[in-house]
Amino acid sequence: MAISLKTPSLPGTRASDHFLNRFVVPRVALSPVSYHQKLRPSIIYGTTFSRREVNFRARTVVQSVLETEKSTKTEKPESPVRLVALVGKGEVSPLKSTSWHEVMLHTSRRLKWIDEGYEMLVSDDEILRSNDQRAVRLKQELNQTDILVVVAVTNSDSIKWIQTNSKNIKNVICLDSSLELMNRLGGTDFKIGDKDKEGTEVVKTVGDAWERRSSNDIRFCLLVIINAYVRPVPVLQNLRAKGFSTLGCMVKNCGPQVLNCLLDPNCRKALQCLNQQCSPVDQVCSYRCIASYESPSFEAFCRCVLQKHNCLELDAKIPEKPYVPPMTSFRGKELCHETAEDLFVGWLGDLDWSWRVAAGQNPAYDQFPCQYRLFYRGKGKSSLWYEPVFQVRTFEGKLVWRRKRNSVKRGKTPATFRLSVLDNGVIVNEFWTIVDVSDDLSWGLFHYTGAAPVAGQSYTGAVLVTPDGSYPEEKERERLQSALEKCGIKEWELSVVDNCSCENPPLGIPEGSRLHSKISITKEPDLAQGIEM
Repeated sequence: MAISLKTPSLPGTRASDHFLNRFVVPRVALSPVSYHQKLRPSIIYGTTFSRREVNFRARTVVQSVLETEKSTKTEKPESPVRLVALVGKGEVSPLKSTSWHEVMLHTSRRLKWIDEGYEMLVSDDEILRSNDQRAVRLKQELNQTDILVVVAVTNSDSIKWIQTNSKNIKNVICLDSSLELMNRLGGTDFKIGDKDKEGTEVVKTVGDAWERRSSNDIRFCLLVIINAYVRPVPVLQNLRAKGFSTLGCMVKNCGPQVLNCLLDPNCRKALQCLNQQCSPVDQVCSYRCIASYESPSFEAFCRCVLQKHNCLELDAKIPEKPYVPPMTSFRGKELCHETAEDLFVGWLGDLDWSWRVAAGQNPAYDQFPCQYRLFYRGKGKSSLWYEPVFQVRTFEGKLVWRRKRNSVKRGKTPATFRLSVLDNGVIVNEFWTIVDVSDDLSWGLFHYTGAAPVAGQSYTGAVLVTPDGSYPEEKERERLQSALEKCGIKEWELSVVDNCSCENPPLGIPEGSRLHSKISITKEPDLAQGIEM
């Protein structure tokens, strides 16, 4: 989870800005991300913006929303946010060669999970050349749209049509499209080849996210623009500090922790990395800084500033959407709480781990190299623990192991669970659902939603697990796709985990831990014969 402790500027002096930035971390990340991807320049709006080219003195477009006094009057419902997405006919995306049309249709559905008032019409550019009623209706729609998204459009006739009919739209973004197309944010044109124009934070954020090529990041791009130019997006607004009140809280309550962090080389590097590399709304980028320079001083800093004193005054909630139904039976029998826990425990006992992650949906949490999952019962009668073990590639190119310990409690319904962990000094709460597990335990699908309340972060995701980290066999595909549909996830959204170089993982469980209650695992060469009820 990435948060922003954005430093307020003292008017009129650059020196004061620099001074404050040394003592207040603008962005703190508290969750895992994908580290094996190399940072690349972001290409957006027909202009290449490298990290060095982005000038952070430029006007920050993604701004804090000023707090206002509560009104006793009844507020009118907000009008919907209207988006139109035009995609190149037949063009394929980098997401396992899925058509851009399908990707954007799926994105329009996933926008509804954030706000039912987000309405995105998706069409391919063939309609632009039809000259029939469909084109007329599209023109009418453009007259009231807030954002036009153009993806993979290169046809010359389509380009002319867009240029003619988008003049009055305040926000136009063109991605993977012809350089002839104009781009506009907040009514300001981004002209191709205009290298003198300073990049804004929103441009950099969108560009970096688009380059990561995941379904979550595509939706994130649209949310950033909505937040900056249309209306506040609650899940992003939580990432904003409250000016001098945040700084005052830190100085008053956490002076020693701030000082210790500044005196600690790794903690200081973490703050500098967060300040220079990442947008405050980009959790995928932010955690890479933390993973590279994680330290006890940084954990103490976050525990004091965020968890103990809640200097950002935030209270994020676990997302309610999508609702994912849990599995109800296993091997022909109704699923009870004990058996559901055994499915979590999985292969632990026969193997040194419960499961290995073969693929994941969330780019910030599910795509590390070498992911092991350890579920085990504690000494207490109802205690259950979960420990993910995974590798992280740091900014300095090193591979390091990470391990976190989660407390697991049963949900009201079998196959649902509530997890809690102290992650870098901040309490994180999650709700997990066992969506499906094959009868022979050759694969399973676990869905989760979560939040770090005082960090203002909420998220969703899913992991596909197997005993050895390999992808399930083709014969399981139909059942797997059915399970993914229950989560609102397409198979092309999953990213395969690199499970190649996984030497010396820090596995093992505490002495006296208990494993299965209803299911027994026996050492058999055939997985299907290795499970007994």
